[in-house]
Amino acid sequence: MNRENIYASLGIDSEVYAYGEGIVRELSGRFAKIDETAEYNQMKVIHAMHEAQVSEACLTGTTGYGYNDLGREKLEEVYAHTFHTEAALVRPLISCGTHALSIALFGNLRTGDELLSISGKPYDTLEEVIGIRPSRGSLAEYGITYKQVDLREEGSFDFEGIRNAIGPKTKLVAIQRSKGYATRKTLSVSEIAEAVKCVKEVDPNLPVMVDNCYGEFVERVEPSDFGADMIVGSLIKNPGGGLAPVGGYIAGTRECVEKASFRMTCPGLGSEVGPSLNMNTSFYQGFFLAPVVTAAALKGAIFSANVYERLGFTVVPDSTEERHDIIEAVTLETPERVIAFCEGIQKAAPVDAHVTPEPWDMPGYDDPVIMAAGAFVSGSSIELSADGPIRPPYNVYFQGGLTWPSAKLGILSSLQSLKDKGLVTIPHC
Repeated sequence: MNRENIYASLGIDSEVYAYGEGIVRELSGRFAKIDETAEYNQMKVIHAMHEAQVSEACLTGTTGYGYNDLGREKLEEVYAHTFHTEAALVRPLISCGTHALSIALFGNLRTGDELLSISGKPYDTLEEVIGIRPSRGSLAEYGITYKQVDLREEGSFDFEGIRNAIGPKTKLVAIQRSKGYATRKTLSVSEIAEAVKCVKEVDPNLPVMVDNCYGEFVERVEPSDFGADMIVGSLIKNPGGGLAPVGGYIAGTRECVEKASFRMTCPGLGSEVGPSLNMNTSFYQGFFLAPVVTAAALKGAIFSANVYERLGFTVVPDSTEERHDIIEAVTLETPERVIAFCEGIQKAAPVDAHVTPEPWDMPGYDDPVIMAAGAFVSGSSIELSADGPIRPPYNVYFQGGLTWPSAKLGILSSLQSLKDKGLVTIPHC
């Protein structure tokens, strides 16, 4: 059975297959550069594991209080070495990226303080954490105020606005690297570095936190290499490599991480407690694989941009732009197309391919959201997935793919779904 036939067995007809193959042939040069970055980052992780002297004993776990968990302590050393920070928290106690960000915010802010976002409005699920949308237990309920500086129209930082916004009550500056459910460009590490520099010129002691979700290992450097006091993310995204079953991380200065640890557990205990629950092997191996898994997801994002841009849809980033995260936003213009796209992604998944995703009122969101994800780890965004709110302009956000072939199949399947419903016409090659 040749390749076209095996794709046919998965529901991809000859027209969709030929269209996709023509695009793949044109992308070989870009894919080679992605592989070079993955190789660099792979060596960086291995070097960090050597520096921390990871041993077989580190792969066992603890229960109960988790005192003297060697594997947990060495894993946090590995993260700190890799991201060039003084300290790190890497824990299964952290349930998601939003939880990790919440811990970092609550740990480092106090009543009367002001949180300043300099990349505009944050991702939907943080709105309730901050109190932009009223919610029990928000920062606002604890007397912590919020202010934001929007990005410029072209997506760059407003440096003058940042300087003017920093005041005596500003105690933490937040930057969101990825786009969330917006269509702005993702911020590059070099752009974030300039923003951090701008903040530090106003107040050298003002901490800067970067929501690093979806960005780890996309470039050869991270925001922590350029003065960010904390970088925060989820282990079921890039750094978990598809193997971490849960978890999040906070890496940064010793002071910021320590403050966050007291919010993660409780005052007086901090990072000293928290069992690894026999997850250390998955955490280590996932982080080891993360650079190449991220590279596979990047290839899928670039492929999707080329597939849909040539069909006349707006895509962010576009088909030629440099990548700074693994997410591809496609403006599909109608709810029917968003739903059909997600149905196609679901059909290509290794798990629950027979399930049909539907929009629903998901906690933390204002609008119904449709999510396609047949994953080994529930909700894992580094695995093949697509999601989006059912609201104009009807964007869908594609990400993940533990391997390049699985990401490729996902995009072809999304296109097949749209074609079968008469929602797109494929140009003849």
